[in-house]
Amino acid sequence: MLGSGRDRALKKLRKDLRSGLYSYLVLSILEREGELHGYAIRKRLSELSNGKLVPSEGALYDILKSLKKYKLLEDFWVEVNGRPRKYYRLTNLGREVLRELRGEVMEIIETLERLVVEE
Repeated sequence: MLGSGRDRALKKLRKDLRSGLYSYLVLSILEREGELHGYAIRKRLSELSNGKLVPSEGALYDILKSLKKYKLLEDFWVEVNGRPRKYYRLTNLGREVLRELRGEVMEIIETLERLVVEE
């Protein structure tokens, strides 16, 4: 069986909520910390969220691929201890888009805070 309606609804809504949030967080981390490889981005997400908002490795690389497709970030190879690693950094377009998104995120936070106060 597919699970209860509650479980299916929670799974779907969590996925929807997190998908855009992860992209925003990745852009923000790269803006703040500069050039990072995928594992370092995932580790930083884990640290910031106390392990609660951490995409799977596959999901993270899909997010990075999508952000690259929209030219919000670029990747490049660096040899570290004799091993090649793919690093990511924000593009100028990525910075510009992030600035605009930050305003929307602040509006969302303010709305959520008002909802909590009303409860």
